[in-house]
Amino acid sequence: MSSTLRFKVLLLNLASLALFFTANAQTDSLILKNKNIIVGEIKSMDKGVLTIETDYSDSDFKVSWSGIDKIFSKTKFLITTEDGRRFNGTINSTEDEVVSIDTYDPEAIFRLKKKPLDKKTEVNQGIVSIPIDQVVYLNALDEGFWSRLSASIDLGWSVTKANNLRQLSIRSGVGYLADRWKLSASINTLSSNQDEVDPTKRTDADLTYNYFLPKDWYLLYNITFLSNTEQLIKLRTGNKVGLGKYLVHTNKTYFGFTAGVNFNNEVYIEEEGTPPTDPRRTGEAFIGSELNLYDIGDLTLFTNVVAYPSFSESGRFRTDFKLDVKYEFLSDFYVKLGTTVNYDNRPVAGATTVDYVFQTTVGWSL
Repeated sequence: MSSTLRFKVLLLNLASLALFFTANAQTDSLILKNKNIIVGEIKSMDKGVLTIETDYSDSDFKVSWSGIDKIFSKTKFLITTEDGRRFNGTINSTEDEVVSIDTYDPEAIFRLKKKPLDKKTEVNQGIVSIPIDQVVYLNALDEGFWSRLSASIDLGWSVTKANNLRQLSIRSGVGYLADRWKLSASINTLSSNQDEVDPTKRTDADLTYNYFLPKDWYLLYNITFLSNTEQLIKLRTGNKVGLGKYLVHTNKTYFGFTAGVNFNNEVYIEEEGTPPTDPRRTGEAFIGSELNLYDIGDLTLFTNVVAYPSFSESGRFRTDFKLDVKYEFLSDFYVKLGTTVNYDNRPVAGATTVDYVFQTTVGWSL
């Protein structure tokens, strides 16, 4: 064999080897409803948007889940369905708008007896077939720690020359989603300074642990922190233990409620010339609801309200309300308009019953 021929054979073998590794790396493919095909590696799908990495693009593609006709993948995912079930397994289309999940059912350990399935769902030897629009979450299990992590940071700054008003807002959050639990934390600070007016400072933060149960129920443990000069609160801490459920859990909307008990501890700011106020420790019930809308173009709306009727102080009632509207103008960048309201019908002497804040910030999310 001539050296030229040997060189051509070598090149052919190298090309075949490269093609083999490329084909195995690109394990996933999508067929869209407009008949376009995308081949790559699916990273995740959340809130109706699927992220897929390809070799022919510097940045990941984001595809509307409702625009996908068929999906084929060898990747093992953490999968959540509209009825609240969670699976570990692969997902592949069997026919138009129907997918087959090759998995085990984690809910089996909670089930005392088998229940008949509805006509839209079939289970056979670890194979679950459901309409594709009932899948509400995917996350590749082989992507490691960082693929399960979410984070965001928002910054806001304003200056008014007339009264020398300076205001700084910082909001940030981080979360981690495991197979059957979720841990999240957030902090929101506001500092305002103005000539001839006492500085206004406000900080609220929380740490939340959720353990997921069948049928979209979950256990809740939540620690909250609040410091608020308007209501003379030096530090308010709450420890909430309860139960929650998503009543609506789709690719367009999350809506649910929580209920339980809260152990509240308050330390107050001591104003000059007034006697000190003893710390306040109370027991409360709590009931809350949460709504998240994210299929409204580039807008996302989130609102949460929690009511705290006290059972250790007769007649006391508190309410916390949050509303955020987010507009995404670039990939991972957004503008957010938010408001937070705290109400207490029996505040400490000298404090107001209501405190509220409006914030406009620019943010980035992971």
